[in-house]
Amino acid sequence: MKILQLGKFYPIRGGVEKVMYDLMLGLSGRGITCDMLCATTEDHPGGTIALNDYATLMVIPTQINLAATKLAPKMIRTLRKIAKNYDIIHVHHPDPMAALALYLSGYKGPVVLHWHSDILKQKNLLKLYKPLQEWLIRRANIIVGTTPVYVQQSPFLKEYQSKIDYIPIGISPLAADMDNALRIREKYHGKRIIFSLGRLVEYKGFEYLIKSAEQLDDSSIILIGGKGPLHDELNQLIQDRKLGDKVKLLGFLSDEEVPDYFAASDLFCMSSIMKTEAFGIVQLESMASGKPIVSTEIPTSGVSWVNENNVSGLTVPIENTEAIAQAIKKMLENPAFYEQLREGSLTRYQANFTLDNMVDKSLQIYNQILSNYKV
Repeated sequence: MKILQLGKFYPIRGGVEKVMYDLMLGLSGRGITCDMLCATTEDHPGGTIALNDYATLMVIPTQINLAATKLAPKMIRTLRKIAKNYDIIHVHHPDPMAALALYLSGYKGPVVLHWHSDILKQKNLLKLYKPLQEWLIRRANIIVGTTPVYVQQSPFLKEYQSKIDYIPIGISPLAADMDNALRIREKYHGKRIIFSLGRLVEYKGFEYLIKSAEQLDDSSIILIGGKGPLHDELNQLIQDRKLGDKVKLLGFLSDEEVPDYFAASDLFCMSSIMKTEAFGIVQLESMASGKPIVSTEIPTSGVSWVNENNVSGLTVPIENTEAIAQAIKKMLENPAFYEQLREGSLTRYQANFTLDNMVDKSLQIYNQILSNYKV
């Protein structure tokens, strides 16, 4: 079996890229050929990188920025040359460049369409991309989501439910530096740490998490990791509300630092407010660290499917600062309930969201497709 993961960018920054990359490593680690073809970002020079005997990363230089998306036209030529080498092409959506390359590749074999999210805010891009998106949906042998909820309720997939399935995202356990985690706890000595992490952008809803601190007492502190265009606005909100002792913006956290903050925290909070948040990989990182979660009930998103209410954490309505604060207090002020959710969080991760689980489900789908295709 030879698989090509097609789409998005390198270096790995977003959740879609991480899923592609982890699938490549997971499948190749089992002796299955799985390569990845993607475009560059952050001025990466591009090139071909052999990761092991069964995995090659092919990174095509981005040449054009159009309608808030990056285009690498040389991907078309590359895919035309190599497409015939693969039994299955696993294309990750949304990525107009990957869809165009597949359309022009001449590839006749089976296609898995991984529907990570709808295109929501980029209306002009969707107008241009819609005919190609519709072709891709029809072309796919199977369409998989990251949760059953999202693909069942996507308005673009209503007529194609007969070929819908899902592959929950899976991650490897986090490796925290416990000495550094202890230093973090000591820095906020005596405080119960509510950790949050993500780009400082509108759909993450950080303003509601910050405002919820007004209803928490001085024994709690909210630490928000990440950078983004709303940094100054959120910092001003903290100052205006006189919450400097209760909320800290940590700035960018490296991949090495993130596990330490999860280990140091008491619970994780994800306050996102829009369907742009389709899954929330950070929830898995919290679960893998054995920490319960407060997350939001975003209509038609898979977020609250990942964090099961009263099992791995609590879910609350979007844009509701009081509900966020009440959920945090309910956890932290009830030790037995907190311990129940802490254990439930780790158990739910181990049962549903490990890297092995994601690779197993992908292989099941690949084998099913190839069996049907040969018939």
